[in-house]
Parts: sequence; C-alpha cells; structure tokens
Amino acid sequence: MGQTQTMNAMQFFEQSAGDWRSLRTTHHLAFRRTERGESQITVETLTASDPKLEMICQMHEVDAALAIGGADVRWNGSMAWDRQEDENHAGSTVFALVPDSADARSGKMLRERGYAEIVPVMGEFSMDDQDGLILTTEYETMSSLERFSFPDANLRMRTSTVKRFGGFSTATFCTEFRVDAPVATAESDVEYASLLGW
Repeated sequence: MGQTQTMNAMQFFEQSAGDWRSLRTTHHLAFRRTERGESQITVETLTASDPKLEMICQMHEVDAALAIGGADVRWNGSMAWDRQEDENHAGSTVFALVPDSADARSGKMLRERGYAEIVPVMGEFSMDDQDGLILTTEYETMSSLERFSFPDANLRMRTSTVKRFGGFSTATFCTEFRVDAPVATAESDVEYASLLGW
C-alpha cells in the first residue's frame, strides 16, 4: 500500500530548487562496463509567467497559458571515461509542465534539450504513489525512462534507463546532495560512498 499522495509536479520542482552535487554510476549494458562521474547541478524554479516558458511552449507549438511552471537546470560534470579536455558534460535545459489533470500529477513535459539526445523534446510526466516524479520520453532512435525521488529534503535520488535498437543500452543511478545542506558526518559520507562503490 502506497503512502498518501501529497505533492504535484510543480511542488516537486520547487523542492528541487537549489545547488546539488550529483554522484553518478552509469552501466553500459552492451559492453558490461560501469562508468562513474560527478557533476554540479543548479535548479531554478520558473513560474508560469516566466518568458522562458513561453519560449519553450512556442518551440513545441503548445499554448503557453496551459503551462503551470517549470525549471531552468544547469549542470557541469565529468565522467571517468572522458579522454579530452572538452568532454566536461556541461549544459543547460528548460522544462515546462503542462498538466492534463486538475491535481497536476501527470501531463506533458516540454524540454529545450532532452536527456538522451540534445534536441528539443516533449515527454510525459507522472507522480507515482510515493511522490516520485517519472519522466518518459520517446526520441527518434531511442526512449528514456527517468525517476526522481526525495528520501529527505536534502537528498535526491535519480534512476534512468535508455533503450535503443530494440534493447536497453544504459542504466544510470545518481545520488544528489543539496550543496547548502548541513554537512553530514564523515561516517555518513563513507556509508553513502560505499553504496555507490566509491
């Protein structure tokens, strides 16, 4: 039995606002290899009247009046297999939420840039019975499924899978710590690191 549903997608974005440090492990399934990385992520909540949302809605030919808000996300990171100095995995994207229900727990997610491909994309969002945010996106050559959740206010978990050519190609797990949160004890840091295999 799931817990009481208390959060809509916009409230989830509001809880995500701030600066985060992300530790990531990506499994390249075809090669049976694992790659680690980390990044700094900044999430800024956007209100329904923000001009950035109007721009994204126009890009996707969606009525901007239907958007309830969104987020501007910027990141800068690196992965273990990077070989060149310019492989820094930096970028940004704008999300816009266009709900299809009065409780704003499901609907369309408009993105300036996708997760699996660097192109504007429209996906589906929904909140599950544990208030996790699930994003499903279909691209021309692949599809992605992402789930975000908050074990507590300063810790966010993210899982994602990318499927292409008839099979799964990558599976990723991220643990994201709020940067301005109270510093955890050294013992807690070791516990989190051991969970990730660091």
